[in-house]
Amino acid sequence: MTLRIHALFHTDYEDLSFIKQWANNHHHRMSYTRSYHNDLLPEPDSFDWLIVMGGPMSVHDDEKHPWLVDEKWLIKQSIDNGKTVIGVCLGAQLIAHCLGATVQPSRVKEIGWLPIRLTAEGQSHPLLQDLPKQAFTVFHWHGDGFDCPQGATAIATSEAWVNQGFIYQTPLHKELGTWIMCWQCHFEVTKESIVKMVANGHDAIQSGLINYPKTVQSADGIIESGHQYIEDNNARLAAMLNRIAKDS
Repeated sequence: MTLRIHALFHTDYEDLSFIKQWANNHHHRMSYTRSYHNDLLPEPDSFDWLIVMGGPMSVHDDEKHPWLVDEKWLIKQSIDNGKTVIGVCLGAQLIAHCLGATVQPSRVKEIGWLPIRLTAEGQSHPLLQDLPKQAFTVFHWHGDGFDCPQGATAIATSEAWVNQGFIYQTPLHKELGTWIMCWQCHFEVTKESIVKMVANGHDAIQSGLINYPKTVQSADGIIESGHQYIEDNNARLAAMLNRIAKDS
């Protein structure tokens, strides 16, 4: 089945990365919106999946970024209409916000390759059967975090922030074989995309090294460690996407 996948971007230096490779490999149709460049949002019936990517802003920055209001409307419409909706970092926070959960600054910033662990519910979840049962290392870049929305399943945690991901499914989603899946971390980064993120986030890294030395890593350390972890994390993401696509 060929899927129509639409992505919401929030910055020029953070794109779909490995997700685009996966979609191309499976011959899915891709489209994109950059609301910060005044792109028009799509009609909700024009796509099957909505992928909401990361960015440096907060979900509460409506006055600074008025286009966030329309994006939140599209996300909510997509959820209500039973679409598969996938969130990455800010995207996950936006989805959590649309589901009524609290999104706020976490007590620390996480920038770099740091471990997470699946919850008991995450370990048994059908979408996550290809992920390790023990702690594994993923790429983080966030200062805000979300609470788990009511009715959702909390799937992962870290020492710094208790909610690192959730999966949500309404009765309509169950009927349609679709899912809401959100991760605070970035399974999608590639060796090329992580270089762009680090280059554009220099100031955040430098201030983080001073204020949060245990959970923020240097630019060189992030790029070097990526060679060890990126391939495995891309494979984990592909496995999750394959399971969702099989149900769609």
